[in-house]
Amino acid sequence: MAAEVILKLTICFLALMVGVQGGDPYLFFTWNVTYGTISPLGVPQQGILINGQFPGPEINATSNNNIVVNVFNNLDEPFLLTWSGVQHRKNSWQDGVLGTNCPIAPGTNFTYKFQVKDQIGSYIYHPSTALHRAAGGFGSLRVHSRLLIPVPYPDPADEYTVLIGDWYAKSHKILRGFLDSGRPLGRPDGVLINGKAGKVGVNQEPLFTMEPGKTYKYRVCNVGLKASLNFRIQGHKLKLVEMEGSHTVQNLYESLDVHIGQCFSILVAADQDPKDYYMVASTRFLKEVQTTTAIIRYKNGKGEASTELPPAPIGWAWSLNQFRTFRWNLTASAARPNPQGSYRYGAINITRTIRLVNSVSRVNGKLRYGFNGVSHTDPNTPLKLAEYFNLADKVFKYNVIKDEPEKTTTLTIQPNVLNMTFRNFVEIIFENHEKSLQSYHIDGYSFFAVAVEPGTWSPEKRENYNLLDAVSRHTVQVFPKSWAAILLTFDNAGMWNIRSEIWERTYLGQQLYASVLSPEKSLRDEYNIPENTPLCGIVAGLPKPSPYTI
Repeated sequence: MAAEVILKLTICFLALMVGVQGGDPYLFFTWNVTYGTISPLGVPQQGILINGQFPGPEINATSNNNIVVNVFNNLDEPFLLTWSGVQHRKNSWQDGVLGTNCPIAPGTNFTYKFQVKDQIGSYIYHPSTALHRAAGGFGSLRVHSRLLIPVPYPDPADEYTVLIGDWYAKSHKILRGFLDSGRPLGRPDGVLINGKAGKVGVNQEPLFTMEPGKTYKYRVCNVGLKASLNFRIQGHKLKLVEMEGSHTVQNLYESLDVHIGQCFSILVAADQDPKDYYMVASTRFLKEVQTTTAIIRYKNGKGEASTELPPAPIGWAWSLNQFRTFRWNLTASAARPNPQGSYRYGAINITRTIRLVNSVSRVNGKLRYGFNGVSHTDPNTPLKLAEYFNLADKVFKYNVIKDEPEKTTTLTIQPNVLNMTFRNFVEIIFENHEKSLQSYHIDGYSFFAVAVEPGTWSPEKRENYNLLDAVSRHTVQVFPKSWAAILLTFDNAGMWNIRSEIWERTYLGQQLYASVLSPEKSLRDEYNIPENTPLCGIVAGLPKPSPYTI
């Protein structure tokens, strides 16, 4: 009886700390982060494991679940995990990036507590510190719809997670040394599917099994560092049904380009001859194509997979045209009972336009990346903590870049923080003047990717925006010499990372933060700092400010 009372009190305490609803179920996890020897490309190397696993454990959740993850850092370096695509409503304290959190020191632990509030879909988590992502530490996070909310397709026979990504055979410390010395990473050494590389004609154990006549759901995410990947399954069509938390119009595809940080859910019908088939992932837009395979086996099937792989598309125009086919399913319900299309984003007046131009340069002889002439660096005191303790002026300056980029070929290294007016509807233009593809992500939000087009953006381009059924998502790609336009309401108070998903660019400064402050300073808009939050930098040892109230 005493143990039951203690458990109930603990749950109530956690609910108060995180600001979540006590009636929603809790999922508890304990993760031990360690080094371990892995050989995904056949060469032993140091990897980062979670509970001995590479990739890390999968979190299986349902909308509105409260997720509690106690992370023990057994590495020799500070460490953080970020939950890509999880919006952390009113709770940027759990975002797990250096702009919001002190890293978990070696030999210590930190407990993340967050709610997947009003979200469904396929997401990933991964390290955000010190190029640890190049060594592993990543995994998947599924968020299922609640039973009362209809899903716009029949229940699949089973669900499979497919984590695809490029891979380097060198350790993250060596790769980090390259970047710190001013060298780029260069081309990846291979491609992995769920942590393994497969070759055509070489015996492989099946990764997944399908029963003839049934339909299966595959959640496909690109967890790599550098390369966009094309995903396809030999002899099978891919029916796209969900993308980064939104139900989509259910088009059929021969293959899908999955850019870094993106997640797609597809339905695959087991309607072919019962035998083995190759699942294929290959790099896009690199001079040298890297390809890997995995086996899908039909139950009781006989026959090896054909060694003739389905061809990959060529050029980025194909990928741009595919993007234009992605549409929001206006009649489907997502995490809430009301249809997705009931939110008419196209009728909202834009209050601010921000143009972000990515650039590359050298500072003191070393490679750096940035936006609008500024290459971000993380100060010793996380931006959010400095702001919360009213010490922002001692750590960083707001708005060091302008909404309209100035013409410059140089980069200045400093923290890059933009002030956002709470609840303003903002247009962000990502402009890419380089010859390589970019992939961008915003923490804490989903946005409407209303246009991706070649050339240079101008206000007249708004005439061609998709203001009806653009997909609400959290990443967008920008093709070479092209631009992308997104629309969103900054209604989630906190400090939120806007970054390149090409991780060497992020590490070398192509990121910034959006500071979204509620003038009310009320619990209605933002939760108080959790009691277990480590303090570092100039706020270490300081008493916490007076808490917000309703």
